[in-house]
Amino acid sequence: MGVNISELLSKKELDISTLRDKIIAVDAHLFLYQFLTTIRQRDGSLLMDSKGNITSHLSGLFSRNSKLMQQGIRLAYVFDGKAPELKTREREKRRELKEKAAIQYEEAKQKEDIDEMKKYAARTTRLTSEMIEESKRLISAMGLPVIEAPSEGEAQAAYMVKTDKAFAVASQDADSLMFGTPSLIRNLSLAGKRKKTNKLAYETIKPEMVSLSDTLNNIGIDQDQLIALGMLVGTDFNDGGIKGIGSHKGMKLVKEHGNDFDKLFETVKWDDYFDYPWTEVFYLFKKMPVTDNFDLNWNPVDRDKVYEILVEEHDFSEERINSTLDRLAQEKEKNTQKGLGEFF
Repeated sequence: MGVNISELLSKKELDISTLRDKIIAVDAHLFLYQFLTTIRQRDGSLLMDSKGNITSHLSGLFSRNSKLMQQGIRLAYVFDGKAPELKTREREKRRELKEKAAIQYEEAKQKEDIDEMKKYAARTTRLTSEMIEESKRLISAMGLPVIEAPSEGEAQAAYMVKTDKAFAVASQDADSLMFGTPSLIRNLSLAGKRKKTNKLAYETIKPEMVSLSDTLNNIGIDQDQLIALGMLVGTDFNDGGIKGIGSHKGMKLVKEHGNDFDKLFETVKWDDYFDYPWTEVFYLFKKMPVTDNFDLNWNPVDRDKVYEILVEEHDFSEERINSTLDRLAQEKEKNTQKGLGEFF
């Protein structure tokens, strides 16, 4: 879900060419959910191979990685580890919503309502452990680092930026800001369009950089207050937040109470909405486990392995895969020659 405070963020349009040679810590699970939600057939069904295996996530990964790698961007994919108990509980609630959407999809299918089918199909999106593992295989075959977070991937990605191991986090969600990343890149894609939330239409998008310090300065709160604001609006650990409180009303309440969070959450009647104390969510953001046990090594593309995963196992077009890999090899060769030229 992610915390919905987009309207309050300090954003600047980003020229993607400025990211050349920069290390970007990618929120892997969010990227995969994006692909599964948007890369579908006209009736909303996912792309599949001849054996009935879903391939939308692999198609999205291969395409986006290839394009960004050709821009010289050093992607490092950060995957979630063990979910906190509160997130597991919230997932159970979302599972019920997905089941309801599946029923609505079948009803739309019986009526042959293509638009409704596509809308409800996107709401049934599930990222399975099998999809995650084969995504890791493809990412590694493309020469990119795979980083296993102890718990939340966005917390690990934020930690990497805070410790100068990466330039920015790539995600659509603002959660990494609550975990303290100094810089967040949204819309890290060359596609130029994005499906509108819960709608069939698309909107034009451009990459943008979000600065944590600029955001805090502009809205006049500190990091702890940002966490409290996110909790009022709703996070992955308290889905839905406090009824009737959006980002602007939440910001007003946070400013009124300063750092007296006991009073703040008493005022909004936290205990009426959640059967656990506000401190449990707050300190998840403050104390989420992270690790220094990861490698940031970029290797040559393993052409044979990519071919095996996509063409042999999942029926991707041999011509498409080969032409894309050829472009990647040509770009690498061009950059290598350019680098050698600097010595003369």
